[in-house]
Amino acid sequence: MANSKHAHLRYNILDYCFRNKSYGFEELLRTLNEGISELYPGEEISERTLREDIKVFRDKENGFDAPLPEGQRTYTYSDANFTIAQRPLQKYEQYLVEAAQQLLSRFENHPKYNKLAEALIKFQDEEEQENDTKRILFYDHNEEYKGIKFLKPLYLAIKKKQVLQINFKGFKDQSSTVFEFHPHILKQYNRRWFVFGFNKTRDIKNWSIPLDERLVDFEILQDVDYIEYDTDWDTFFRTMVGVVRPKESKIERVVLRFHNGRENYFKTKPFQPDFEEFFEDDKQDQVWFETIINKELVQQLLSYGQDLEVLEPPSLRSQMREHSNLMQSFYSE
Repeated sequence: MANSKHAHLRYNILDYCFRNKSYGFEELLRTLNEGISELYPGEEISERTLREDIKVFRDKENGFDAPLPEGQRTYTYSDANFTIAQRPLQKYEQYLVEAAQQLLSRFENHPKYNKLAEALIKFQDEEEQENDTKRILFYDHNEEYKGIKFLKPLYLAIKKKQVLQINFKGFKDQSSTVFEFHPHILKQYNRRWFVFGFNKTRDIKNWSIPLDERLVDFEILQDVDYIEYDTDWDTFFRTMVGVVRPKESKIERVVLRFHNGRENYFKTKPFQPDFEEFFEDDKQDQVWFETIINKELVQQLLSYGQDLEVLEPPSLRSQMREHSNLMQSFYSE
């Protein structure tokens, strides 16, 4: 096995290089060291280490068995669809996953580590399925979601305070638009990711961009000053459902009445975490909270069907009535 320090980072960079371009050895070494220096400033590897890494890629028994032809002056996969992500975990990699789970077990009573432990279990379960092991976990995920490829680059852009040029094309747009964007935070909602930031071209704070096929691509703008606002993102999201915040929206009190015992379901999985219950005996089937009115809120309300009634505000109650009437017209004889 090659030099183990930042080996996984090197393998990921090399995998990307082999899939996307034909590199000469010196160019490959330079590109690899540039990638390493971003996370490990001042560090680089030698020609010997790179040659050992290439051997790992070609090794059929203890490596990745990559389609990397020998005897050529440049390095590129002969199969453009190959990636080391398709390969099962190697023995030492499986050991690292198990070691990480053992380490996390020390913090099993601390909620801070619950999500990471869950992610490791999901990853291990999917790996074992490739070895014909019986599936244990069945969890909710979006297999068609392609936007996840943007998550890490955008995360790094936010950490490094980089300004981006976004190329975006809406579902109904005839052509794409390009604008300057200063990314601030990433938010997940309904199994999709969104990036929020400052759209300088349109001079709009807290602009959201979905990480899906509408985000065509983006590039980093060099020598452009990064602009960051003091938005309280916790408050921003706790006063709304979803990710769309209409420009002229205001926070309003919403009162809901549930039927058929559905208030118990809502209380175990509320779409608005800051809900309050009423103390009156005749209102035990009701809750209230303060939020803005947007499409995501209406969609959540509609998901309860006949088991939910909006009591306040009148404008939202009217919206629900309109939706109900329209739906009824779909099924009229």
